[in-house]
Amino acid sequence: MPAVSGTSVDIPTRDGTADAYLAHPDDGGPHPAVLLYMDAFGLRPGLRTMADRLASAGYTVLVPNVFYRHGRAPVVELPDFIDPGRRPEIFEALGPVMRALTPESAMRDADAYLSYLAASPVAGGGPVGLTGYCMGAVLALRTAGTYPERVAAAACFHGGRLATDAADSPHLLADRITAELYFGHADEDPSMTTDQIALLERTLTAAGVTYHSEVYRGARHGFTQADTAAHDAQAEERHWQALLGLLSRTL
Repeated sequence: MPAVSGTSVDIPTRDGTADAYLAHPDDGGPHPAVLLYMDAFGLRPGLRTMADRLASAGYTVLVPNVFYRHGRAPVVELPDFIDPGRRPEIFEALGPVMRALTPESAMRDADAYLSYLAASPVAGGGPVGLTGYCMGAVLALRTAGTYPERVAAAACFHGGRLATDAADSPHLLADRITAELYFGHADEDPSMTTDQIALLERTLTAAGVTYHSEVYRGARHGFTQADTAAHDAQAEERHWQALLGLLSRTL
């Protein structure tokens, strides 16, 4: 695998400046671009490690701090390992930050992230791939539906509330999506129930979207995140196989 270069970058947006992490093969050439959307815990060493691994497979990867309006990452103090005992206090601090990120502001930001990649000399031209985790899965699905001409693929892992009865539910963008999609759902995830999965799949099928959706049996919400107690090593490796397969087909 090629050596990887990773750097912190700042991205101008319509609402300020988003700090981000950019990783790419250290060979001087442009590579297909991937926008990696963080989970609620945010931009931290664990996500940088994931970006580096993806970059080592031949991609230029951007991981923005989507909570930048509330400060540079980490927006809240995080332990090196997030165990169940720490989750309540972390989410008490994160709750207002998460609620403040509206679909409208998130998609304004997505335009800035995609534009940054389009202009980057280390990113190849053409549509990008997306991958999102937990709340980042919602952002990936929204981005695929909001900017269809700029997105070739989107993967959503242990996403929550992807298909609800809300007027702004992300699944309602299905008829605009042209990207190939992949969904790796967590087993018995209260934020993405079997009824929500069924609604998501019915809507995507009716819209003619190319997608694959599966439940990772025995894996909990957050199974890809190695710095949390929800991590499942086997499910994480399965996620890498699915993600790299999707990107190799589409970028």
